[in-house]
Amino acid sequence: MDKFKTTKKMKKNFLTAILVLFSLTFCFSQDIITKKTSEDIQAKVTEITTTEIKYKKFDNLNGPVFTILKSDVLMIRYQNGSKDIFTESQKANTSTNMDNNASIDMRIKGREDAITNYKGKNSGAGWTGATTILFSPLVGLIPAVACSSSEPSDNNLNYQSSQLMKSHEYNQAYRQQAHKIKKKKIWTRYGISSGLWLVLILAIGA
Repeated sequence: MDKFKTTKKMKKNFLTAILVLFSLTFCFSQDIITKKTSEDIQAKVTEITTTEIKYKKFDNLNGPVFTILKSDVLMIRYQNGSKDIFTESQKANTSTNMDNNASIDMRIKGREDAITNYKGKNSGAGWTGATTILFSPLVGLIPAVACSSSEPSDNNLNYQSSQLMKSHEYNQAYRQQAHKIKKKKIWTRYGISSGLWLVLILAIGA
C-alpha cells in the first residue's frame, strides 16, 4: 500500500514538473514586434505583406487580427530565435523636415546596432540564474531586480563606432535598446531557473 502511494506521488510530481516546464516554454515562445518608437508588442505574427504586418496579441490568440505598417516597425524577433530587421526609414519630402528625419534615422540606427552588437556580457543573468536555482526564486529576485534596473556599463556595450556614439540620438537609442536586451536576458534566465528550482524541489520531495 505504501509503495502504491509513493509511486502515485512520484507520478503526480513528475506531471507537475512537466507542466511547469511547458508553461515556461510557452511564456517565452511569443514573437516580439519592436516599433520604431521602441514599443514592444508581444504577438503571434500571422502574415507579412509588402507594406503591412498582421498579428494576433499573444495574450489573446483567439482574438482579432491586428495590422501595423512595416514602415512603423524596426524589427520582429520570432519565437525560434530568428529575427527580421526593417531598415527602411522614412524620407523627408521637404528641406524643413530634413533635420528631424536625420535624428529619427540616427535613433533607428542606434537601436539596430545595439540589437546586432550588444551580447549581454556581464549582464548578471548568470548570477541571477545560479542564485535562483541554489536558493529559491524569492532569493533570486534580489539579483534579478538589482541587475535589470542598471544600464549596461560602457565596457559591455560593444559598440563598433566611437564617432557614432558622439551623436546624442544614436547614443541614447543604443543604450536604451541595450538595456532592454539586458533586462529580457535577465528575466528570461530568472523564469527558466525558477522552473528548474521547482523541478528539483519536486524531485527531492519524491
